[in-house]
Amino acid sequence: MEKKGKFDYILLETTGLADPGAVASMFWVDAELGSDIYLDGIVTVIDAKFGLQQLTEDKSEGLVNEAVRQIALADLTIINKTDLVDEEELNHVRDTVRSINGLVKILESQRSRVDLSEVLDLHSFDSKDGANLAEKLQLVKPTKPHLDKSILTATFEVAGDLSENALNLFIQDLLWEKMFKNKEGQPMTVIRLKGIVSFAGNAHQVMLQGVHELYELNETPQLWEENLRINRLVFIGRNLDKDVLREQFISRVVPEAERN
Repeated sequence: MEKKGKFDYILLETTGLADPGAVASMFWVDAELGSDIYLDGIVTVIDAKFGLQQLTEDKSEGLVNEAVRQIALADLTIINKTDLVDEEELNHVRDTVRSINGLVKILESQRSRVDLSEVLDLHSFDSKDGANLAEKLQLVKPTKPHLDKSILTATFEVAGDLSENALNLFIQDLLWEKMFKNKEGQPMTVIRLKGIVSFAGNAHQVMLQGVHELYELNETPQLWEENLRINRLVFIGRNLDKDVLREQFISRVVPEAERN
């Protein structure tokens, strides 16, 4: 980066067993320190023929399958070698990806041929892309465990203005302290977090992003205007329980006057 103007874009390929969240977090923090590099998005490639074998590989108790984690963190998933499977097998792969990550965009390819415009400039961590995120969050459906029974997508919405301080404490207790447990008593672990929230006295929509234990709140250019202020949050992770998360969120973050 000392050679100014020499790079338009950096694509960083990790090893097959890497946790992309750890690498992404490094660049995300670096951007906050004023670097010219910013995190654009996380892309995961899955083999249409053999990917399911990796996704179903059993890990010792307490460990998350690496392939499942890579899909959970992805902003974009490319299902490659679709020519090697029939439609039923391909549907199985699609369903499995969606069951893990309800937010991810899916592309399909043969021999890794993908239009670069679909892979570059994703702006997945960019607050200027808040309008697109708000639209996407409305379409996200909660998922049911598919293969790794503990990884899924949970989503809910709550109307009204929030307390920013209370939201920070809620997120820290969730991501850092892992204080919340599902109905089976298992601690919830969030791998990826996205949301659009409303703060009292702020006319702008605020974007919430989280990867592992890092998170940030950024004001977007989008105004609430006459729109009903609806906070929408999507959690991707392990042992998640939407009802418990929503109850905790309302009791801890939504001011009493705003509660239904």
